[in-house]
Amino acid sequence: MSSSPPVSFSSVLVANRGEIARRIIRTLRELGIRSVAVYSDADADAPHVREADGAVRIGPAPAAESYLDIDAVIAAARATGAQAIHPGYGFLSESVGLAEACAESGIIFIGPTVDALQIMGDKARARDHVARSGVPVVPGFDARGLSDAEIREEAEAVGFPLLVKPSAGGGGKGMEVVLSSADLPGALASARRVAASAFGDDALILERLIRRPRHIEVQVFGDVHGTVLALGERECTLQRRHQKVIEEAPSAGIPADTRDRLLAAAVRAAESVAYVGAGTVEFLVDADAPEDAFFIEMNTRLQVEHPVTEEVTGLDLVALQLRMADGQALDVRPRTSGHAVEARVYAESPERGFLPSTGTVLLFEPPAGVRVDAAVGTGSTVSGFYDPMIAKIIAWAEDRETALQRLDDALARTVVLGVETNIGFLRRLLHDRRVIEGDLDTGLIETLLPISAAAPSAALVAAAAHCAARTAADGAPRREGAGPLWRALPGWRLGAKAHAPEPFAVLTDDDAIVTATASPVDSGRVRAAKDAEGAIWVWDEGRTLRLRPLDRRARMRLRLAAAEREARATEPEARAPMPGGVVAVHVSDGATVAAGAPLMSIEAMKMEHPVLAPQDGVVRMLVAVGDQVRRDQPVARVTMTEEDS
Repeated sequence: MSSSPPVSFSSVLVANRGEIARRIIRTLRELGIRSVAVYSDADADAPHVREADGAVRIGPAPAAESYLDIDAVIAAARATGAQAIHPGYGFLSESVGLAEACAESGIIFIGPTVDALQIMGDKARARDHVARSGVPVVPGFDARGLSDAEIREEAEAVGFPLLVKPSAGGGGKGMEVVLSSADLPGALASARRVAASAFGDDALILERLIRRPRHIEVQVFGDVHGTVLALGERECTLQRRHQKVIEEAPSAGIPADTRDRLLAAAVRAAESVAYVGAGTVEFLVDADAPEDAFFIEMNTRLQVEHPVTEEVTGLDLVALQLRMADGQALDVRPRTSGHAVEARVYAESPERGFLPSTGTVLLFEPPAGVRVDAAVGTGSTVSGFYDPMIAKIIAWAEDRETALQRLDDALARTVVLGVETNIGFLRRLLHDRRVIEGDLDTGLIETLLPISAAAPSAALVAAAAHCAARTAADGAPRREGAGPLWRALPGWRLGAKAHAPEPFAVLTDDDAIVTATASPVDSGRVRAAKDAEGAIWVWDEGRTLRLRPLDRRARMRLRLAAAEREARATEPEARAPMPGGVVAVHVSDGATVAAGAPLMSIEAMKMEHPVLAPQDGVVRMLVAVGDQVRRDQPVARVTMTEEDS
């Protein structure tokens, strides 16, 4: 640790959570700067709280009442004597209000100026502003102040397909693709609802949708002396629902002249607002015509994917942010070496449409030999209040092919039990021929959907059986004089055939019954653990499954229920696809609906998911807006006739 910090301030409050809070704290510790964490009730025992030099509670679990509460953040900084605030990304990282509150309180805001935040934080204003500096922008318009009828008229003038997105915020939240005029009203309503909830502003912009876009972003840095540098570009094309999944640096083979134009345009965009600190200028590049590149937005903060830039440049971008906030000169010379690839590990189920997964992490074993920025550890709670990303795995190598291989190997060794993850899907993506060859566009992932749930292997079910037997034996009363060998063997009777153990049966999440016999677990390959509800989580080479043990009676009940369902074709209940909160109800109680009609929307981990009518009939609502629901909880009942409801 340094004997004195390389900046004038000696204490920083980290106004964030999860892996980015831990990553900032790591640099602060290396530089000898005191770190102060903030936390909500849901994060009282989170790793970032334990690792900081001090910690302050700022409110209950909902982000709007804790991490987004500017007054609480400023009060925490004052109470702990923090001289500066680092907002990380998300939450308040692009908040004009926080920057202004810091200035009023005499606290250093580790971010750009208020003017830069005001211009670049609003997508509509930003695109008009940079266009005046000669930066190419996507054809489109600002929908602020327009009626829906006027928006329709403007949209038809630009031409479909269009992309509707919130003017404030980022991260793909609230974005909707509109293929025709008929789809516009629903897209506008959904985008406004998400924008108001996530960013406190429901203003929208609409832009022409490029058919095969690549998402390329440029990392820029600026100092108070007017110097702006581009530290290279990142490929962020592999996305799902406008949310990045795998990122790499440098990009996967865009032409050199296109790269030069992007770096120059990014510097012009940042210079136009006298930018200070870390920023990212994002562009869309046409995969079929790479000479066509358009500015889409500037993120006035550190990005989730900043580690790949750090890996190829050797720079600590957080340390550089601290220096820029301290008024120092930007004296680095951007040089890149090798190739880096990052995979975002989400707590979600690709087989169930990427629905979020919540619960307690029973076991987390990160892979050795690569960089891991994790939000969780063994024993951590993954709640539905925040983003579902729980870790980032980053691999570097001299060339892209080797970097991809190292990342795949690392993912195969990343153990997570207790919540479902996308690790298996990430590995499948890395093996896709188009990814290997660098033939990328933002729609590539959609071509791999839906993801079918593969049956658990015999090794996984056997591991579950072994885990169930072990936990049952651990909880059984001890008998005097009975050694472990005696207790482990099956029963027998003199003169009779040896008793064969009854096959162990489990129920998968897609309601399939699978049987196996218990066998010793290869601890170097398979992992298994039992949760508080009795389900057994098993892992093998990046694949995690939840298996529910079944006794003979439960198996019989399930078979009878399945036969009954098959006889009546459909169930009348519409069920919650995941735990979350009801944010909208689309039909009134007692209304007549058609099968597949949206009944309500449930939000979890900053994503909305519709609940659809299972059949034609009359709907009876079982929940209301604001209610919290469990996974598989009945939320509505649709009956064939009103008399039956």
